[in-house]
Amino acid sequence: MKLNAECLRLGPVALVTVASLLTACATVSSEPVVGACPPAVQYSRAEQSLLATEIEALPANTVIVDWLADYSLLREQVSTCGS
Repeated sequence: MKLNAECLRLGPVALVTVASLLTACATVSSEPVVGACPPAVQYSRAEQSLLATEIEALPANTVIVDWLADYSLLREQVSTCGS
């Protein structure tokens, strides 16, 4: 394979492109930000009781029950976020 001017020109361009992309990624930190925990809404016992009653009245295999379980897990994670 013969080397020509076009081949030699693409090498540095590709190198600069890859280097700039890697540099952009290096500025992002994977460390959690201290103090960035969102507040969790507090629900009264009456609201919790009403919700339990409403959930029990739902038909079997209702998708929202799974969603509420996910929400519960997120609330637990938020409550321990700042600890």
